[in-house]
Amino acid sequence: MSKITYLTAEGYKKLQEELNQLVSVERPRISAQIAEARDKGDLSENAEYDAAKEAQGLLELKISKLQETINNSRIIKSDNLDLSKVFLLSKVKIKNLKNNAVMEYQIVSENEANLKEGKISSESPIGRALIGRKKGDKVEVKAPSGIIIFEIQNISK
Repeated sequence: MSKITYLTAEGYKKLQEELNQLVSVERPRISAQIAEARDKGDLSENAEYDAAKEAQGLLELKISKLQETINNSRIIKSDNLDLSKVFLLSKVKIKNLKNNAVMEYQIVSENEANLKEGKISSESPIGRALIGRKKGDKVEVKAPSGIIIFEIQNISK
């Protein structure tokens, strides 16, 4: 059974654009490389042909996984987001109680996570610890450096 992926409309659009790029640009480019390598003669000793065929296999696998993700995704909207607890799409301001550093993250699906944009995956250690918690709650996150305790300071859209 396939896993359902929850995405924002923006994240869904990005996945579709990536799939379109792979199908309409990358697939023909690799097919052309295979044809060019085939034209060079003996395929049994043609490393260029082998490399192009391997690249084609990897591309087709990536296309297949992306199609599966898109087909099993559900678009969620933040319009009716309950702000009493942390859910997918919540923006959460947290404070590290050890060093008093304050951070703000949006909880998103694994496919949309981008730390530079302040988006963390709901599957990450911090994301998992925050989901379902309320403002004022203290959460423990297991990190490589040990357990870090965060306090939820605010939840918003």
